[in-house]
Parts: sequence; C-alpha cells; structure tokens
Amino acid sequence: MMKKISSALISVYHKEGLAGIVSKLVGTGVTIYSTGGTLGYLEELGASPRSIESLTSYPSILGGRVKTLHPKVFGGILGRRNNEGDMKEFDEYGIPAIDLVIVDLYPFEETLKQTSEEQQIIEKIDIGGISLIRAAAKNFADVLIVPSSKQYADLLGLLEEKNGFSTLEDRKKFAAMAFDISSGYDSAIFNYFNREGRMMSFKKSISEAMPLRYGENPHQQAVFYGNPDEVFEQLHGKQLSYNNLGDLDAAIALIAEFDEPAFAILKHSNACGLASRPALIDAWKDALAGDPVSAFGGVLITNREIDGETAREIDKLFFEVILAPGYEKIALDLLKSRKNRIILLKKSYGFPEKQFKTILNGVVEQDKDLKTETPDDMKVVTEVVPDIREAEDLLFANKIVKHTKSNAIVLVKNKQLLAGGTGQTSRVDALKQAILKCGTFGFDLKGAVMASDAFFPFSDSVEIAFQAGITSVIQPGGSVRDQESIDFCNSVKMSMVFTGFRHFKH
Repeated sequence: MMKKISSALISVYHKEGLAGIVSKLVGTGVTIYSTGGTLGYLEELGASPRSIESLTSYPSILGGRVKTLHPKVFGGILGRRNNEGDMKEFDEYGIPAIDLVIVDLYPFEETLKQTSEEQQIIEKIDIGGISLIRAAAKNFADVLIVPSSKQYADLLGLLEEKNGFSTLEDRKKFAAMAFDISSGYDSAIFNYFNREGRMMSFKKSISEAMPLRYGENPHQQAVFYGNPDEVFEQLHGKQLSYNNLGDLDAAIALIAEFDEPAFAILKHSNACGLASRPALIDAWKDALAGDPVSAFGGVLITNREIDGETAREIDKLFFEVILAPGYEKIALDLLKSRKNRIILLKKSYGFPEKQFKTILNGVVEQDKDLKTETPDDMKVVTEVVPDIREAEDLLFANKIVKHTKSNAIVLVKNKQLLAGGTGQTSRVDALKQAILKCGTFGFDLKGAVMASDAFFPFSDSVEIAFQAGITSVIQPGGSVRDQESIDFCNSVKMSMVFTGFRHFKH
C-alpha cells in the first residue's frame, strides 16, 4: 500500500519548520497548491506553488474567510482512487488528486490567553483548515494529512525515510493525530461558548502527555496529561512520579494561601510541617520541627527564594522534591549534591477555577475551594474574644485545615503547625491524633488554637481540646448542637469563632 506523493496542498498559520519539507517535496517533483501568505512564503523558499485561485477560478473572499472551500479542492482530497465513479468525475470536472495536505490551524486557544475581545477570538476559529483536516483524515486510504506544526518533524522524517512515499500505516497514524487535533480544537471552542456552564456537557481535551514510570503503585501504569513545564521548570533530579505530582498539586495550592514568608513540608498531600517567620531559615526550622519523622522523603515548598544558609539546613534532610520561586546560586549548587533530588523552579501560572475527577462511570466537576477566610468572616460566638495573637493563629490554622484530608483538625501556635489530625473517620479521633503527635514532638499546647474543617456535632472535641491546653477554636458552625460547644467554651473561658464555611477535602 505504498503511495507516491505527487501533489500537496499547504495552507498553514505557523511556517517555522516547513523549509526542509518544502525542499524535499520540490526535490521529488511534487505539485504544490497553496494559499495567501503561505504561497508567498513557499515562493521565498524557492518553490513554484500554484495558487488555489488558479485551481478553483475563484478568489479568496469575505476577508479571507473563504479560500479553500470549493469542490475542486475537497473533491481532490476526498476522491477515492480505487472508485471508478470518483475517477470519472475527476476527469469530467477537472479535479486534480491531492495526496498530501499540510494544515496548521488558527491559534484559537493562544488567542484566548491574549485577549477577551470577542471579535478577535471569533476570527481565530478556523473553518477551512478544520474542514481540510477532517476530509484528508477521512480519506486516509489515499491522502496523508499533517494537521499541525507539531507534526512537521514527523513528516520530514517520513519523506526522508521513504523518499516521497507513504504506507497505509503511515496515513492511518497521521489521520489519528488529525482527529486528535480537530477534536481538541472543537472542544476549546465549545468551552469558550459554554464558559458560563449553561449547557451540561463535559468536554476536556489535552493533547500533551508525559508517560510516568508507574502510577500510585508500581503495578499501575500512568500518564500525566498536561504540560508541567508551564507550572515549573525542573532544574535537577529524576523524573517526577505520579505521587510527586499529586503532592505538588496540593503543595502549590497550600502555599498560595500565604503572603508572608512560609515553608511547608507535605506527605501524601497533607502538611506535616508549616511555619511562617520573617527569616526563611527560621520558617524552615519550625516547619521541620512540626514532624521531623514524617518530613523524611517529603515534598518541600516555599514562597521565597532559597538562600545558602537555609539550603545548608535543608540539605541535612532526605526529601523527594523541593519547589521554590528562586534559588541563590550557592543554594542551588548545594541542593544539587544528590543526583535524584528533584529541584523545581516555580513559575507564575493561572490555574483553572474548576476541578474534576472520575467517579463510577462518569466525571464530577466542581468549583475549586477558593474561599480563604478573613477577619471579617470570623463571628465570635463566645463570651471571650480571641486576642490578636490568637486571631492571627486561628486564620493561619484555618488555611492549613482547608488543605488537609477530612476529617481534619489542625493545631497551631505562633504561626507554626504543631500537628494535624488527618483523614480520620471521626473528628474526635482526628483531634486525639493531633494531640498525640504534639506530645511525641514535645510541644506545649497551652495557648495553642484549634481549627476544624467542619462543625463539631457534639461538645466532646472542645472539651478534649481544653484539657490539652487549647484556648481558642475556629470552625464553620452549623450543627444543631452548636450551643453545647458554645456553652462549654463559655464555662471554661475559651474563645470560639464560626466562619460559616466548611472545607471538606476527600
């Protein structure tokens, strides 16, 4: 099923990378048809393309909106070479067979990133190009389709290897890539028109992929669909794993809560250490002190450039990944001392405000939990009011508990995470876990504050917290038995605030 490429239609937006292809086509005697700016570019390369207008006897009209939409163009692509009737019509209407179509679509998604002006966006919806792609891909038995500049290198390799011929397997492969491109393009356009979510239809298309060594466990295969290079630059270390990516997603969301210098250590997507201090080295030391055992093999993240002094302390710990917005040269050189240590440089990136995951035989999508409580959200429900230090710690703790697996309790003192109770089946168990950890690492809970991701159904949690030395509590409120917790706090002079916002995380 080898077929010689005798004719080609080239109509592209991105022209970089075409030169080698055009040289090879000219060298094998291929007749080239082209349009507009592409035609001029091909002439600059030394080719002698024929204009589409000379084929169709029709000019480009409507400001360039209609150029290739003509029976002589689409007939030449869709005509079945082994169909006697199709071939008779080729002769009757003077339709030339087109064996290769190279198209690169208007950059619709890139335009969305650059402007919100609707007319500019609409003009970047490609009509002729997407039609050419679908037509050529449908007739892969006879036509080779190159649907994007991303495939230019693949085409050049094919032309060089097979000297202007293609096999059925080649054409099927490129057709699959074409439908990948066209389906993704259409999904992006649909999501633009449905950005307010009026139509209950879920369409996501991600063409970039990064195969992973394995999934959550070694016996599971995994692929990351997306481009992590948009979020960070990897400066050193081995390939990121499935679990690394999950922890990084959690870490980036958590550190984004803090404006002041902060350092966090995560394990299985939960913070096991976090502190905020004016000096980064102090933030690191206090974050590590929160749970130096769990920190082993963890993911580290900070919102400040890492200096040499801090790097020397960090280097004492075995960890998997570190992410920061910058590194002093001396710090980077020191951290690179272990070859597998993954060092990432954080970039500025605007994450989507929606999230989704597979459930049962479908997908659920929801708004991300972007609510971060402020002093205005804190409603004091007890006779005692939190003092300034407690109020700051309550908000600090609430930011952490929001990013902790439910049921979750977080204990904080002086902007340092003392302990968290994570992923427990009861809120009391989560609190007991946190208190036990504090004892293990020698923390005095006297004057500490407690944050809960959801309301307390009974007063037992605030009773246990008081016995441990905790003096102030932040929680959403909303239980039918809230008053029991309030009454207990009043009886022992504890302060408690309600926010009205639950932060379950499963």
